[in-house]
Amino acid sequence: MTTFEHKKYPVAEHKFFYGHVVVAASFAILVVIWAAYYSFGVFFKPLINEFGWTRATTSGAYSLSSIVMGLLAIAMGKLTDRFGPRIVMTICAILLFLGFWLMSKIVTTWQLYVFYGLIIGIGMGGSFVPLMSTVVRWFFKRRSMMTGIAAAGISIGTLIGPPITHRLITNYGWRISYAILGATVFAAVILIAQLLKRDPAEVGQLAYGEINISEKNSSNPLDNVLSFKEAIHTRQFWVVFFMFFCLGFMTFAIIVHLAPHAIELGISAAVAANILATIGGLNMIGRIIMGRVADIIGSKQAFVIGFILMAIALFFLVPSKMIWIIFVLAGLFGFANGTCVASQSPLVALLFGLSSHGVILGFLAFGFTTGGAFGPWLAGLIFDITNSYQFAFLMCAGVSLVGLFLTAFLKPKRIVI
Repeated sequence: MTTFEHKKYPVAEHKFFYGHVVVAASFAILVVIWAAYYSFGVFFKPLINEFGWTRATTSGAYSLSSIVMGLLAIAMGKLTDRFGPRIVMTICAILLFLGFWLMSKIVTTWQLYVFYGLIIGIGMGGSFVPLMSTVVRWFFKRRSMMTGIAAAGISIGTLIGPPITHRLITNYGWRISYAILGATVFAAVILIAQLLKRDPAEVGQLAYGEINISEKNSSNPLDNVLSFKEAIHTRQFWVVFFMFFCLGFMTFAIIVHLAPHAIELGISAAVAANILATIGGLNMIGRIIMGRVADIIGSKQAFVIGFILMAIALFFLVPSKMIWIIFVLAGLFGFANGTCVASQSPLVALLFGLSSHGVILGFLAFGFTTGGAFGPWLAGLIFDITNSYQFAFLMCAGVSLVGLFLTAFLKPKRIVI
């Protein structure tokens, strides 16, 4: 069913638009899930101190979870297209609970990779695509802003997750902290997921802004939707795939290694956790503000702005040693990153339509998580070799410029290979 096929359903007059509930529920779920997942950097030092693992070995589990997350996002997107987000998110909540609880029991490296890399990675497969694909179906107008608001849940998770986790570890130790995270994710996600509905047709409504378009008899750029098989044969698909790869590479490398970098500079663990929280706070602002801006200037232009600002932040991070400068650069990076993330799902909808949006976004999100797998591992390996993060951050700045180059060649038309 394409975006506009559900006009055949009778539409009741509603004063309240249920799409706002979907956005709020998606936001809340993302807060909980990503607060737990992005706290890995806070567990980094305790794991290394207890087991004596290298940074590359420890980062490798996070990298594996990113790869698995991306692969499963394709399946989760397909399941969302068919069954809706409620069932998908319930399954993911169960898997995340199991993974975090088992992390509290680990004693060997293989357990780290199985419990965090595989089980948590599978659970995280539903942490973005099902929710973003659902939100985008509810809005034609203000699509980027609403997906930005929902995706801001990830930013809030980044903001509150590391400081809360640091306090949990300080008071209860890292093992009990992992168990607490698992229980929290399980209870919150299952309850909130019951509010999700796949599309407006389930409640006899139309997507926000769709009625006005039909009344004006204006042409809709999404009428010509593509199936997944058709989409993968376009150049645009692969340009976007590698744009997302660059974004994921930088995002996960910085999230995992910025706190350890700060600690290496003599900054306390508590302040280092607050640096990560700064990324989350400014990321949220970027997603909301630039989501609205993207509705006006377009998703491609939003990506251009985001990649430029991230490159600037990362280049200046290389020589920086003063705490306040690191906070400023972390905030700039977070704001720019949020600009790009808010535009991901709307960009996919614009280029390929909504009939197979879940599976297409899922495959493209695999580009993001594949980059997210290489980023932390390679940054950790560089530190193990050079005993410094400077070259690692310089590499990330270069990756941002590659993303900018790819975005510049993104055409508005679907060019079939």
